Amino acid sequence: MERTSAREGGLAAGDKSLDELCIDTLRMLSADAVQEANSGHPGLPMGAATMAYVLWTRFLRYNPRDPLWPDRDRFVLSAGHGSMLLYSLLHLTGYDLGLDEIKRFRRWGSRTPGHPERGHHTPGVELSTGPLGQGFANGVGLAIAESWLAARFNRPGHAIVDHHTYALVSDGDLMEGISHEAASLAGHLRLGKLIYLYDQNHVTLAGATELSFTEDVAGRFDAYGWHTRHVPDGDDVEDVTRAIEEARGERDRPSLLLVRTRIGRGSPNKQGTFGAHGTPLGEDELRATKRAIGWPTMDRFHLPEEAVRHFREALGRGAGAQGEWSRSLEAYMASYPEEGAEWRRIMGGELPEGWADGMPTWKPGDKPIATRVAAGQALNALAARIPNIIGGSADLNPSTSTALKGQGDYQPPDVGGPATAGSVGAAWGRSGRNLHFGVREHAMGAAVNGMAAHGGIIPYGATFLVFSDYMKPSIRLGALMGLHAIYVFTHDSIAVGEDGPTHEPVEQLIGLRAIPGLTVIRPADANEAAEAWVVAVERDSPTALALSRQNLPILERADAREPGVHRGAYILAEAAGGRPDVILIGSGSETSLCLKARERLAALGVVARAVSMPSWELFDAQEAAYRDRVLPPAVRRRVTIEAGSPLGWDRYAGSEGVVIGIDRFGASAPGEEVMKQFGFTVERVTAEALRLLGRHDDAAREEAGGEETAVAPTGPREGHS
Repeated sequence: MERTSAREGGLAAGDKSLDELCIDTLRMLSADAVQEANSGHPGLPMGAATMAYVLWTRFLRYNPRDPLWPDRDRFVLSAGHGSMLLYSLLHLTGYDLGLDEIKRFRRWGSRTPGHPERGHHTPGVELSTGPLGQGFANGVGLAIAESWLAARFNRPGHAIVDHHTYALVSDGDLMEGISHEAASLAGHLRLGKLIYLYDQNHVTLAGATELSFTEDVAGRFDAYGWHTRHVPDGDDVEDVTRAIEEARGERDRPSLLLVRTRIGRGSPNKQGTFGAHGTPLGEDELRATKRAIGWPTMDRFHLPEEAVRHFREALGRGAGAQGEWSRSLEAYMASYPEEGAEWRRIMGGELPEGWADGMPTWKPGDKPIATRVAAGQALNALAARIPNIIGGSADLNPSTSTALKGQGDYQPPDVGGPATAGSVGAAWGRSGRNLHFGVREHAMGAAVNGMAAHGGIIPYGATFLVFSDYMKPSIRLGALMGLHAIYVFTHDSIAVGEDGPTHEPVEQLIGLRAIPGLTVIRPADANEAAEAWVVAVERDSPTALALSRQNLPILERADAREPGVHRGAYILAEAAGGRPDVILIGSGSETSLCLKARERLAALGVVARAVSMPSWELFDAQEAAYRDRVLPPAVRRRVTIEAGSPLGWDRYAGSEGVVIGIDRFGASAPGEEVMKQFGFTVERVTAEALRLLGRHDDAAREEAGGEETAVAPTGPREGHS
């Protein structure tokens, strides 16, 4: 049975209030779907149903017929394991998510996967969640985006950006370190339109929270500068309502509502226990639960008409709210046509005409420059033409060169006190484009994802490449969602030098390249760095830039018209006189070694081609004819060189090539000395090329050094260290 009246379902109309009927519908629809799948988490949907019902029927502004309405409230289910609660809400309120999809929960090809997935054809899912704490931090990014857009576009009497960000968070979310980082940042930024409902059921997957989580959560959030409010009984509809109303009245503090719930609410034998967390109730317990709450026991997916009708009132409310907003937007467009045109453009994901004009360029012979510095100049040139590029670093702007000059700091408006000394935020407030994430890499990555998911913003976050490990889960989710997020990483190799192995990345590049959907670009010089930023801006998926700390020479290209970075790899210097004997392939700062080795080989009568390969992903996406032109299959003798893990380079070195990399941690010394000691030298590249050809240059081999360098053979030829 699917939809019946309450009386047909065996319930007298007066047995339950409409609120109770709707809440039980949420609970049982979720429990039925989990049981049907024989997999999932029934406990949270059953325990948190009341607060979800109150939020979605009394406060949340959304239109099921237009899930992407720009001024909708955002709802994030940070506790993504409770996904059936969200799917039940989406189905009942009228989103295009039919009951057949609910019945196919966790099945191949369904639109109801085990955890919510943005971009999975599930309307109403704002973000992919499940790794605990991520949704919490994503919500901070959503709220930053809303407040920045409001500051930029709203005018007196014309508020075209005015919505809240809500999230349902769990005990597990609040244990994860990322939520601590994000909460601290949100409190500092006074994100008053950020409201989190904390499902405080005191139970985790493995047992009661008293085993590991006994802190004063409210006290912690009070210290962060949040508004907190206890709701002692999570089934008290009116108290939950009052708590949300109070939170909505907070304009200068984010809110955490601590709602005491019972996991598996209604289950006679599993309520309040970890047994209700991550496994179906079981057929017997499911029937017992239905008997206990007066629900038809023999029917799965029972949907009382009165409950469905009440939930579907969201269709009328949503259409009305969006209609009112559309009229406000029309009035805004009439009064502020220039701003209105910009609003439509950025919310549509369009770039302004001529956005890539005026990019800085460098000529061979110009003073060497670090790619981090060149990339910073390129970023500022782009930001001058693209007004919705905003971002910052994990307290590393001077080192990452990612400050937007003259664009102000994003800071809360001064509320009852003086601005921070020296802060540009006093003048710019929410409209500043420089975000200060503090030393919070993990939260920075997730907040950047949230800003990208919101829409209307091209966000970036920057830190050292070695610290990408701190934000790797966020990068992975950004790639999973296909977000237009840009992650900037500087200090990209052992050439960092004196700071030593704790700050010298080795395995980070291959770790990032292993993430599906992420484009990694490691430019070889200043011109490639500028091109890399252009690629990152024009793509609609995430990009990671790996940039050098040390100065690099400006390279001369064989063909100035060569598309370069856009194609991932290109012929930097052609073999003189025809087919090359060997191909030298470089990435990033090591590419210049290939050019110099090519010259040395030419003096020895060896014809070599030098190839710059800043991006595997972009190169692999090219047509086969182009790839074969750059790396002809017939030329099997190849040398690749990159100051990072050699893993993966064999695909380009080929069956008879050699890979020069590093498979141990670095050392503390001046960067040039570290590179020399690890064998990243012209002599080493020359010696390896000659060895592949069966020739020897005793002088080159003697100078090559680098006994610690990884030299990985890719075929039958013997490699050596």
